Amino acid sequence: MQSVLVIGAHPDDETMLVGGTIALLTSSGVQVHILSATRGEGGEMGDPPLGPRKALGAIREQELRCAARALGASSVQFLGYVDPVVGPDDELYPFEADFDELVARIAGAIRSVQADVVLSHGSSGEYGHPAHRLVHRAVAEAIARISDPPIFYSFAAELPGVEDRLWNESDPAHLALDIRPWLDQKEAAARCHVTQHPLFVRNHPGKTIREALRKIETFHRHHPPVESGEPLHDPFADLLQAAGAWIPEHWGR
Repeated sequence: MQSVLVIGAHPDDETMLVGGTIALLTSSGVQVHILSATRGEGGEMGDPPLGPRKALGAIREQELRCAARALGASSVQFLGYVDPVVGPDDELYPFEADFDELVARIAGAIRSVQADVVLSHGSSGEYGHPAHRLVHRAVAEAIARISDPPIFYSFAAELPGVEDRLWNESDPAHLALDIRPWLDQKEAAARCHVTQHPLFVRNHPGKTIREALRKIETFHRHHPPVESGEPLHDPFADLLQAAGAWIPEHWGR
């Protein structure tokens, strides 16, 4: 395994959902490339705001580039879709995109970095975020259209017995990794996303950023599909298991 592509909807998805695993991969000599569909123009602006709303996309782009350096990633790319502003009562929206064009652009990005493995959002959009669900569907379709497709795992897979509002309830975990050996890098990356710190605090009242970070990162393999009882064996699974990842008893259900 030489190249992994992490595909998120917004800056900070890569850090909060899979930052420890990115640090593991890069420390193992794997090239990790990060692709963000938007620049997060519709999200948090910081407290106090780091700039006007019209500048937020540029600010969050630099935050993602800072986080990528902290995690050791090789490159950062943006698809350039515009993140809608959060609506009343914190209502969330998908970004506007022609689905076939989005699929084609993701497939092109996969080919351009010669990805052996793709990591992206789960089918439930973690906490139901419609942009996350859209990216998941587009990545799955892109994988289906590539003649020699890479391995595709989604992150934040459901882990029974561990409560987390981000688990994708439709994606049982095939792998679970304790990322505490790479927590310093994950924290450094999280600190890059300064505009999002108020959100981190609201979601984890009374905790520091380090305390709020998830110490377990989980994965569900979508392609090739895992049959019940089948041993999980591929370059990504092998590397994570060598680093101490475990397979939940329910895997492959």
